[in-house]
Amino acid sequence: MKCAYLGPCGSYSHLAATKMRPSDELLAYGSFRSIMNAVESGECDCAVIPIENTLNGGVLQNIDLLQTAEGVVAVEEISLPLDHRIATLKGADLDGITRIYSHEQPLAQCSEYLAKNFPSAQLIATSSTAASLDMIKTFSDAAIVGAHVKKDGIVLSEENISDGKNNFTHFLLVKRGSISESAHSSKIYFSVTCVHSSGALLDILEPMRAGGLNMTKIQSRPIKDRAGEYRFFIEVEGNYADGAVKKVLDGIKNSAKSFKLLGAY
Repeated sequence: MKCAYLGPCGSYSHLAATKMRPSDELLAYGSFRSIMNAVESGECDCAVIPIENTLNGGVLQNIDLLQTAEGVVAVEEISLPLDHRIATLKGADLDGITRIYSHEQPLAQCSEYLAKNFPSAQLIATSSTAASLDMIKTFSDAAIVGAHVKKDGIVLSEENISDGKNNFTHFLLVKRGSISESAHSSKIYFSVTCVHSSGALLDILEPMRAGGLNMTKIQSRPIKDRAGEYRFFIEVEGNYADGAVKKVLDGIKNSAKSFKLLGAY
């Protein structure tokens, strides 16, 4: 089995992939779009993607990619604690740092620390945390990486620099295919759109209340090329194999303008 992740080796996505698919051949890709394309085309059997962070909220690009992907569903989840550290060349003086590289998510998750300690430094986004290590060329360069990262000549700060120390990212394992009707799950993830009328969203949520399904997440995303219209991404607790749960989902479908099952895990 081949499993895609956002590389290179040493990224948080790679760490999540090693935990979720330890026996698979893990293949690094340079972007989330290329990862999803690899799964859709059959180049890879599955992929591990971050979907939400406790500090930054949803990883919007991946939410959108999961929505638009054909025949790709989420089947497992994992929450990974993030421990961000400043990486520099051995012997570098932090007072001399002028450029800090990392993926846009860690840059945002450490924004308070960076503003306080490196107010004049240029913050430069890279494709992943692991990729930012290759940008450290001089004593003026630094990167934000995970505490698990090791590289000769590179030292990490002793402290976790996240703005919130209880910082977790929620990853999903996605694969080609569909959700089996007999698939057991703890959570179900789906998207809906509703008509523009008073109480339309309430009509979608009502079957969940009536059926006793606890909603754990709801997010809205604008629909491209349709100004003023939004799609809602909803996660509920429920066993997809349970007929009563399927009845609730049918009620939601009947009330919605569109419905897409994104995963059961």
